[in-house]
Amino acid sequence: MKSFEHGYLRDMPISHGLLSSVGLLREYRGREALFTRQSPEVLETLRRAAIVQSVESSNRIEGVTVAEGRIDPLVLKRAKPRDRAEQEVAGYRDVLAHIHADPAGQELSTVLIRGLHRSIYKYADPKAGRWKRTDNAILEIRPDGRQVVRFRPVSALATPKYMKRLVDLHARELAASSVEPLLAAAALVLDFECVHPFADGNGRVGRLLTLLLLYQCGYGVGRYISLERIVEQSKETYYEALHRSSQGWHAARHDLRPWVEYFLGMLTAAYGDFEARVGTISSAKGAKRELVKNAIRHLLPRFTVGELQAVCKGISRKTLVRALRDLRAQGLVRCLGRGPDARWERIGR
Repeated sequence: MKSFEHGYLRDMPISHGLLSSVGLLREYRGREALFTRQSPEVLETLRRAAIVQSVESSNRIEGVTVAEGRIDPLVLKRAKPRDRAEQEVAGYRDVLAHIHADPAGQELSTVLIRGLHRSIYKYADPKAGRWKRTDNAILEIRPDGRQVVRFRPVSALATPKYMKRLVDLHARELAASSVEPLLAAAALVLDFECVHPFADGNGRVGRLLTLLLLYQCGYGVGRYISLERIVEQSKETYYEALHRSSQGWHAARHDLRPWVEYFLGMLTAAYGDFEARVGTISSAKGAKRELVKNAIRHLLPRFTVGELQAVCKGISRKTLVRALRDLRAQGLVRCLGRGPDARWERIGR
């Protein structure tokens, strides 16, 4: 809430670099609709891959991992979770699907935020969704194994009041149209992490809030490109930006700009990746085999001809089979069985 009090956000100095970033992102947002009308079959392959990557990356950032070969069946609901880690993965999967299904219908509130947390842990902890009961701290583990306090969040006693005020102030700023919505979204995520309202799972809830707020600002690239994967790939920068912008937060003397720069940079990277993938694939529309090959690159590692046909609408099964044979000859895929329902496996990217 500190980023929204006393006109802090409205009075924040804005560099030419930040202005350029916001302008570029508005251009990306304007082109997004054009791309989504051009290649619906390709977008479906990107969407499926993004869901798997988002679930895997956001949990892995927090040290929650599952055995090799288990992530795809869990995300696609082809397998039931069999331990605590898999239960948390399945919970994140469900929350992510809910956000993608109806982002506009999910009004930000303390009830919604607690609901996100409850849903992540619904298979693992029936008591999830409660604000923290004891004070917590954000720790850093040094190379020698020592733990040092990197940041002390809001106390457990003050957390309900802080979270209510944070949500209310964010809504007030948006209603007044007094700040750029992207900056308000970044500020809310930072303040959420500084409050650290849950005993565990704050990082994952923060990343889900990021996706939801970006949707509500009109930026839907998270449906096709995993924002969580970009965060994981830049994890050190992510944590450093949070740390730098949290210094002095309790006294409202913090500098929001390092976090905003990271936040906008993450979104810009997602759009760059999105346009590169869809643009490359769209340019090959005249060559059906090439379109099939590009679709395979974005499918899950194992698939059937039927699943490939579902995302390559308008392309005959005969053409799909020929394309698979070409890729097998190139050593890029292999067949794992016999018959029309045999599964294929992609080798590498």
